[in-house]
Amino acid sequence: MFHNVELLPLLMRGAGVTLRLAAESIVAALIVSFVIGMARGSKSLMLRKAALVYVEFFRGTSLLVQLFFLYFIFPLYGVQLSAEVTAVIGLGLNLGAYGSEIVRSAIESIDAGQVEAARSLSLPRWVTFRKVVLPQAVIIMLPSFGNLAIEIVKATSLVSLITIPELTFNGQSLVYSTGQTPLIWADVLVLYLLINTPLNLLVLWAERRAGRFRGASRGV
Repeated sequence: MFHNVELLPLLMRGAGVTLRLAAESIVAALIVSFVIGMARGSKSLMLRKAALVYVEFFRGTSLLVQLFFLYFIFPLYGVQLSAEVTAVIGLGLNLGAYGSEIVRSAIESIDAGQVEAARSLSLPRWVTFRKVVLPQAVIIMLPSFGNLAIEIVKATSLVSLITIPELTFNGQSLVYSTGQTPLIWADVLVLYLLINTPLNLLVLWAERRAGRFRGASRGV
């Protein structure tokens, strides 16, 4: 599978950094997704508009430029961030903007009749959301969040440009030092595929689960 086992340890170290960054960024993106997604559905006009501006800004500008801004511009104003913290914040903020739309659309897809039924039982709004809306919405979100996680793994390759020794960075370093361009990049492709294959399987499982849930909901 791999063309030069002598070079594999450096690539594997890079893959480990990629996995760590991806895991941290997925957590950050999930937090942002739920905060902004719920703000998009808030009764407060100010919150809704602020969340919309956030989403449009981060979806409408380049992730790479956002990373450069955090890493190179913030220090000019006294805000020093390590490369890894910059990567996690940048990926979390950017991909969280996309994730917020997943949260918003999933919540809005829940049958309003169920919410009304809960309110008729005098359940507080927050309890209704937590006990009735959120559990169903999370099942609907799963496939899309699985795809988002895959996108985050792939997006970690951009952080090589802010000197983080992840998989792409180490691959590029080996290309410079050995000149084995096709073989090394082929190995890098294989490693990314190995990282994302479990996530792809998780997405397929989540899609089946969500499909069964929707079928059961329609049958009620």
